[in-house]
Amino acid sequence: MPPDPSAGTEVTDTEVTDTEVTDTELTETVARPSPIRPPDLRPEGTAPPGSGSATPAGSGAVGPPQDQPWTRWVVRPIVIYLVSRAITWATLAVTTPFTHKSILQEVDRWDSRWFLRAAIEGWPRHLPHHAGHVAGSTIAFFPLFPLAIRWLSHVPGLTPLAAGIILTTVSGLVAMIGVWALARRYADGPSADRATLLVALFPGSFVLSMVYSEGFALAFLAFGILALLQRRWLLAGLLGLLASATTPVALAFEVSCLWCAYREVADHRNWRAVVAPVLAPMGFVGYQVWIWRHTGNLNAWRLTERGGWKSYPSLVYALHTVAVVVRDPIATNMTDKLLFICTILVVVAAVVAVRSSMPAPMLLYGLSAAVLGMISAPIGLRPRFVFLAFPLIVAVGVRVRGRAYGALAVVSAVLLIGITAFEVSSWRIFP
Repeated sequence: MPPDPSAGTEVTDTEVTDTEVTDTELTETVARPSPIRPPDLRPEGTAPPGSGSATPAGSGAVGPPQDQPWTRWVVRPIVIYLVSRAITWATLAVTTPFTHKSILQEVDRWDSRWFLRAAIEGWPRHLPHHAGHVAGSTIAFFPLFPLAIRWLSHVPGLTPLAAGIILTTVSGLVAMIGVWALARRYADGPSADRATLLVALFPGSFVLSMVYSEGFALAFLAFGILALLQRRWLLAGLLGLLASATTPVALAFEVSCLWCAYREVADHRNWRAVVAPVLAPMGFVGYQVWIWRHTGNLNAWRLTERGGWKSYPSLVYALHTVAVVVRDPIATNMTDKLLFICTILVVVAAVVAVRSSMPAPMLLYGLSAAVLGMISAPIGLRPRFVFLAFPLIVAVGVRVRGRAYGALAVVSAVLLIGITAFEVSSWRIFP
């Protein structure tokens, strides 16, 4: 129980005074934090004591201090993002003499072509087959991003490719603002800067300079988690819906929504929180229902993933990849080595995140997204899927400081340059 102010109880150095009791909050005495704290299991996302970044849930604050104008904290992630994009676009410019293609032609590769095809041609009414098996088609690509490209390309003078580049670039910028605000929920400003820079420089972020849906997904997910921390259940559910209409990885957000709804109902009998987990997966469900009616096949998406990309869920795929590389590291191919390295990095980052004071909704999403990547054979934890599990990267950025962080940021930037150059000039590794 907290000390009773009316009784004149003296507040010591290791205590803080109680706050005003509201209908949905309990007063508590906060002890001085130990060097290593368990993760914050409250959906409010209260920051560690003494950090100066705590904001009451439902107050409308995004995380930064209330006394600062929004322009001061929005500019920081914008500058960080622009620096990272300058690196990738400069890399694309340097590789053009070697690829004998323009920058726009370099961008139009891999899944970029599929998203553009979906934007231009739509989705087939019947499952295409090749050699007796279901062939790859736009059915494997969720609709929100391609439809946005189609709508924007109606602007005079904008081609679908140009529209896709604009949408990816802008959504990536919005995503970094959300990432910074999330980090600021439980850490100070410099820590949020470090975390955002590490996310922006992460090798998997090269997709933000192509026509990929990761920018859309990260923007919806980052602000969706912020909405959960602020107990804006309807907004969180709607953002989750948009995210799950963009990529199936966004289903990991459902875990965060369920956790918050459970805590709200159990602690405060607030059944309004249930709207978030109800709405969040509806983008995924809606696409499955629509493609079923469109093609007449209930399993159209799953069959296309399995037939066109040989993709299927496997609980042991990550362990199999690690075992293959450990057993014969020389004979394994580049893809197996890449998946091995990413898997090890994710495990380390997950440990750092669990040992941090990261709010539970943010932590649960990061861990769930990483697990979805691990069990997706043969895709696995490629850099861009690790990128989608961005809270784990944030945890590392907040934790590492000084020279160690400088070295980490430099290595990440070098790897970003390398993977960008490799993916636009080679077809050897599916990004």
